[in-house]
Amino acid sequence: MIDPSLIDPSLIDRIDRILPQTQCTRCGYPACRPYAEAIASGAADINQCPPGGAEGIRQLARLLGRAVKPLNPDNGVEQARRIAFIREPECIGCTKCIQACPVDAILGAAKLMHTVIAELCTGCDLCVAPCPVDCIDMIADPAYTSRPVPPWMQQANESQLPGL
Repeated sequence: MIDPSLIDPSLIDRIDRILPQTQCTRCGYPACRPYAEAIASGAADINQCPPGGAEGIRQLARLLGRAVKPLNPDNGVEQARRIAFIREPECIGCTKCIQACPVDAILGAAKLMHTVIAELCTGCDLCVAPCPVDCIDMIADPAYTSRPVPPWMQQANESQLPGL
């Protein structure tokens, strides 16, 4: 493992741009940036991100000059892009999902129903467990064919990783 103070910050930035920015914590880190730092320092392997899947592993391996390896099953499985869906008639307005969402994709207020802003939802699942009435489902992203990743992430990946 490399001392974090000796790591080139641009390497961490490049690794972070490859990661899907779901902030789902499945990699074992609290967000994508800390996972990128751990990869750069050698504290984490490149195959711990289920949302990034095989393509993310391939891009990380190419960037870092490492061998491609399968996704670590301890971190989960690769799935089609999903988003949260709140069954609004069942929502009691507790705000626990809002507090759990790492990307502010849930709109609502205390004692009022909530809704998910689909374009912002990363599919991290972190809003599901805190819901006391179990009114949140993870569904296939209906825009998946036209929007496999958020546009801002696509642009960042294309500008930083030409030819990948």
